[in-house]
Amino acid sequence: MGSARCSCKDLQQVSARIIEKRGSYKSYAFGAAQNDLLHTFFDLAQEFDSPEDFYRICVAAPKLFLGFDSRLHLLDERRENLVLVSDSRKGLLRKPKPSPIEVFLSNHCYETENSLLVPICRKPATLQTAEKLTLDMEVMGMLEVFPLARLSEADRFFMRKYSNRIGFNLHNRLIAQENIRHLKFINTLVMDIEHNVITPNMYFKHLFNRLKKRIKEVGDLEELLKELKKPGVDLEQSCQLVGDKVTNLYQRLQANYRQLLEHHANYSLFLESLFRRDHFAKGRFVLRSRNCSVDTEIVTPQLDHFMSRFRARGIEVERPGDMHGEELLLQVDVGLLSQVYANLFSNAVKYTESIIDHAGLPRKAIAYGREYIHDYFGPGKSGIKFNVFTTGRHLSGSEAKIIFTDGIRGESSKMLPGTGHGLAFIKQVIEIHGGVVGYEPTAEGNNFFFVLPVGCDSSSAG
Repeated sequence: MGSARCSCKDLQQVSARIIEKRGSYKSYAFGAAQNDLLHTFFDLAQEFDSPEDFYRICVAAPKLFLGFDSRLHLLDERRENLVLVSDSRKGLLRKPKPSPIEVFLSNHCYETENSLLVPICRKPATLQTAEKLTLDMEVMGMLEVFPLARLSEADRFFMRKYSNRIGFNLHNRLIAQENIRHLKFINTLVMDIEHNVITPNMYFKHLFNRLKKRIKEVGDLEELLKELKKPGVDLEQSCQLVGDKVTNLYQRLQANYRQLLEHHANYSLFLESLFRRDHFAKGRFVLRSRNCSVDTEIVTPQLDHFMSRFRARGIEVERPGDMHGEELLLQVDVGLLSQVYANLFSNAVKYTESIIDHAGLPRKAIAYGREYIHDYFGPGKSGIKFNVFTTGRHLSGSEAKIIFTDGIRGESSKMLPGTGHGLAFIKQVIEIHGGVVGYEPTAEGNNFFFVLPVGCDSSSAG
């Protein structure tokens, strides 16, 4: 019964709001063309799904029903600058362009020489629930209507109401788009977790099997000691044998311990960087950047982690001279960038092939390094290019263009285990650091690289 009373109360509140709204519309005294414009706008806003079509409707309706031209100015994706997205005289702009200097964000109407600028605001309910909203959070853009001389007071009032309808509809669309992006990111993050955490977790089984062998050797040593108790045994020779076995076993146990400790540290780093609460809450990677030595804190630990697998595959690791002795400090997310190198080295283990080099000798190798590139990101904006090279067959031209796309793998690698997700993950992480990724064929193999800006703090990118 309690819930029924609550529902009844809610119905009364809604009914009161409907009656209030009906009275408001009567007081507005909109003309037939204005009412027809609103009805058409509501119908078409539901009919057309794409943002581009919605932008066209916003500026076309006032022109066709009332004879007023208009322009739609909205905040860009970073919510920093107003950009012009559609114009009733020119249609949709293929690429939004900066709004003229006289058009600025405001929560009040204002005039220019020939136009009325009306704010496009979010839903009032959102404003009530927020503790404190800045102007750019409250106002999403400005509707410019012209010519100013033809706008009566009634027209101005109608345009404010019409702009509110644009704002409410745009707000709903932005929320829907954000939810879709959020879900896509969560699905991608699940793939990242499977690729970078769950699969490497299987390596623990290999390490535990090694430890199991060492435990068996301890048991064998125990049996050997029992044999020494038997009469006629040469104790000096036997003690030497046992001592050698103990020393050897101790060294291998120490090696097992270090491998387990290193893999656990690496695994924990990956877990922390992928399972951050902020990633799930915001629907995107949130960087935790700090000043670090990329060489010693990221590249070397990941290389050491993969070294035994390179040896097992007969892959020679060619260490560069340019990454030693010169400290390179960058502002990066250590956990995420470590996974970039883990993915590159993991691919190198799987896909490095033997070739005959320029001297006619067999070569199966991985090489890594970095180089400074002046003005890579524009005048005065240099970059550091990080390279991971492997010997083998080149990708085809068509493969090279899409190799960083999720799910894409080279033709020669499709018979090998893999998901085609690693390079897409690398691209995403590098781009949120403000960098770029790439691939280039070289004389004896393939070079996968990424370029990061020099001297920039990427923490704001999250």
